[in-house]
Amino acid sequence: MGIKISIVGMGYVGCGNALMLARDNEVSIVDIDNEKVKNFNNKKLPIQDNFAQDFFESENLNLSATCDLFESIVDASYIILSLPTNFDEETKKFDTSIIEKVIADILHKNSKALIIIKSTVNIGFTKSLRKKFETTRIIFSPEFLREGHALEDNLYPSRVIVGGLSADAKLFGNILINSSEDKKVPLLFMESTEAESVKLFSNTYLAMRVAYFNELDGFCMDNNINPSDVITGVSLDKRIGNFYNNPSFGFGGYCLPKDSKQLLNQFTNAPHNIIHAIQDSNKARSEFLINKIINFQPKIVGIYRLAMKQGADNSRESSIFSIIEGLVSKNIKVVVFDASIQESDFDIEFIDNFSNFAEMSDLIIVNRMDDMIKPYANKVFSRDVFSSDE
Repeated sequence: MGIKISIVGMGYVGCGNALMLARDNEVSIVDIDNEKVKNFNNKKLPIQDNFAQDFFESENLNLSATCDLFESIVDASYIILSLPTNFDEETKKFDTSIIEKVIADILHKNSKALIIIKSTVNIGFTKSLRKKFETTRIIFSPEFLREGHALEDNLYPSRVIVGGLSADAKLFGNILINSSEDKKVPLLFMESTEAESVKLFSNTYLAMRVAYFNELDGFCMDNNINPSDVITGVSLDKRIGNFYNNPSFGFGGYCLPKDSKQLLNQFTNAPHNIIHAIQDSNKARSEFLINKIINFQPKIVGIYRLAMKQGADNSRESSIFSIIEGLVSKNIKVVVFDASIQESDFDIEFIDNFSNFAEMSDLIIVNRMDDMIKPYANKVFSRDVFSSDE
């Protein structure tokens, strides 16, 4: 049944690709977490994605999980790396050490497979790996996935980009297209450095867009203007579009903060005023909203969910943390209701009972309104206009 594909890493990118590719190919996915692997083999995904979970349970997939890298890559024609690359604030670069180690292990056992990096990396990284390992069989292919929509965005991609020009790279690109539901999606082949640049510039543009509409919202707040009317009127211009325009507490999550920071770091002599301003704007947004919240003079501020994005199950790099830090520094007590997490580095208390949480909070901070919080709308502080993250 098709060819054998190994996928290393069981996060959103790894799971999304595995499910899509396993309909027509033999797919083995690897992770070091025994519990994740066990659950995966019992058809339980380690990510929060209802569409993907239903697909996993209903489709006939040639898919298995293992903790043994060598078992997974033996006889594999393609090996996809979807490993974490956290942004290091000291070096101002992505930590790619795990990718380099895994590639060294792979080449020791399978030097014939094409290795595809789907983790976000520094511009020029793939080219440097080819030189380091003296092989041309490493390419880069960026992902453009939303949290909670990993499989959907693989099946219906906006574009497929492959950072490699070899025959095997082109075959891999066509495998992705043939595995998707949209066979007419644009397929672009380019060098790896260009593909790495596409990834960082795309996410930095989205960060800029979030920052832009947040500044629009701040202006409306200060001038008693209805932001919904302004944003709707602005967004109906087809050159601007009706997307990524809902005000928030700032951009956060897996990709936008680290990708925009890394891109900024890679500029040298070329002007980069806009790229730099994106970071400044996001920081200023937090400070602006902290002051607005303080003006309500609350004694206890409740935070409704640390993960700020609808459908997301993580709070990493969440924009709410800078607001929490600012409130705590002003000696305002902060309590949190979030069923997905029970501890934090900040001096805050987690409340298990939602009713108790809502009643004890003088003001509740909510990034996106939902049915649970709506009955307490009279004490909610939110910048949510359209109830959407799209």
